[in-house]
Amino acid sequence: MSINVEQAIIHSISQDGEGQLSCRLRPQPLLNSQAVEAMLEELHQTYTTKAGKGFGHFGINGEDGEANTKFKEALTTYRAGELGFVEFSGIAGKLLQEELSKYDFSTGGFLLLSCYTYMTSDYLFVSLLNAKSSMTVLDDMELSQNTHLDLNNVQLAARIDLTEWQADPDSKKYISFVRGRAGRKVADFFLDFMGCVEGVNTKAQNKSLMNAVEDFVGNSELTKDERQQARERVFDYCTERCDEGSSIQIKDLADELADQGMDSFYDFAQGGTYDLEEEFPGDKPTLRQLKKFSGTGGGVTLSFDGQHLGERVIYDPVSDTIIIKGVPANLKDQLDRRLKGE
Repeated sequence: MSINVEQAIIHSISQDGEGQLSCRLRPQPLLNSQAVEAMLEELHQTYTTKAGKGFGHFGINGEDGEANTKFKEALTTYRAGELGFVEFSGIAGKLLQEELSKYDFSTGGFLLLSCYTYMTSDYLFVSLLNAKSSMTVLDDMELSQNTHLDLNNVQLAARIDLTEWQADPDSKKYISFVRGRAGRKVADFFLDFMGCVEGVNTKAQNKSLMNAVEDFVGNSELTKDERQQARERVFDYCTERCDEGSSIQIKDLADELADQGMDSFYDFAQGGTYDLEEEFPGDKPTLRQLKKFSGTGGGVTLSFDGQHLGERVIYDPVSDTIIIKGVPANLKDQLDRRLKGE
C-alpha cells in the first residue's frame, strides 16, 4: 500500500564563507509530482523497515529539562489551521539552524518535511538529508558530475504519528527516530530542535518480552518441538508488526499463542516482574534471539539456529565448552586444509 502525500517541502541549511550557518527557505511547497511521490515513498519504506529506531514524545519544559517547545507549538498551530504548512516549515528550518549553530561539526544539509497518510494514520516526516556526488555517462560518452540527495543513507530522521498524538497526547511513543550504532542516537541536536525526549526503551521492552516468552514456554508442559514452535510464532507475529510499522500488542500476541493451544500468556506476562507495556515497538535485532543464538568475543564468532541446541550443538556450562556435531562443510574444508598444512 502506497502513501498519500499531502504536503512536502525542502529547505537548505548551509555554511557561508565565514563558516556561519544560514537557512534558505523555499517559498512554496513541492509540487505533488511523480518525482516527489517516488522520493517520499522510498523514504517511507526505508524508514519504516529501519531497525533499532527509538521512540519518544514532545517534552515539557521543566519536567523534561530544558525541552524546546517551539516546534510543538508551531505544529499545534498548523494542525489547528491557524498556520500554513510553508510558514510552519519555515519555523522548523530556523529552529534547526539555531540548534545546529551550537555545534562546530555541522555543515548543514537539506531539511525535508512532509505530511502524508499511510493506512489510517497521518504522519509528519522530518529529515536532514545530505547531498552526494555521482558520475553519469552522457549520450556522447562524456562524463558528467551530478549532485543528488542521498536517500539510501538516512541517518537524521524522525516521524511523528499525528493521529496517535491527537488521540493520546500522554503517549510516550508517538515520535520515532533513527538511532545510531551501539544503541545511541545519531545526533541529539536533531531531537532537541523538535523538543523530543525518549519515552519507551524499545530494546529493553523487547528483551523483557523474550524473557517472558522463555519463562512461559519453560514452565509449560510443551515438548521441545512445541516450545520452539511457540518461539517461532512469537517471532513471526512480532516481525510482521515491525514490517507493517505497527506496535507489538501483548493482548494480540497472547491471542496468537492461544490459537496454538497455549493459553494464559497475557496473565503470565503482566503478572510477572517483566514491566511490559501493553504495546510497544518491535526491535528486530533483539527479536532474532528467539530463533538464533549468536555471540562474538576473543576472536571467535558463533551463530546457530535455536533448534540445534541440545542436538547438533551441546553446551556444558560447568566446563564452559560447546561441542558442535556435524561441522558445516565449508568450515570443515578450511580446517582440514589448515591441519594438512601444519
